[in-house]
Amino acid sequence: MDERGNAVKCEKILLGLTALFLAFLLALFFRDRAALESAPVAFETETAVPQEAFMPDVSPLDVNSAPAEELAKLPGIGEVLAERIVDYRTEHGPFETVEALMEVSGIGEKKLAELEGRITAE
Repeated sequence: MDERGNAVKCEKILLGLTALFLAFLLALFFRDRAALESAPVAFETETAVPQEAFMPDVSPLDVNSAPAEELAKLPGIGEVLAERIVDYRTEHGPFETVEALMEVSGIGEKKLAELEGRITAE
């Protein structure tokens, strides 16, 4: 009977230690939860930035007088396309309208829409 008493005593000790361990984990949980609830929460929101903030107000570029170096700085126009514009202008004369740029190989409606407000044909 002494062995059975020792086994019961061991089980009670292990059960008590388990209860203490669980109580310790519960205390840690509530401490961390309280810390999270009291910490300030930062929300990052998207803000609309006006175009003037990242692109200064510049006057439109005249495609009839601008050199290839200036045309190449326009969005979607590289050095090759700028040279095509200058070559077309030299061969066919000045562009009557901005839409006439679509006659240049490599310029379509989408690219012309990207250039809207940035170019003129005077």
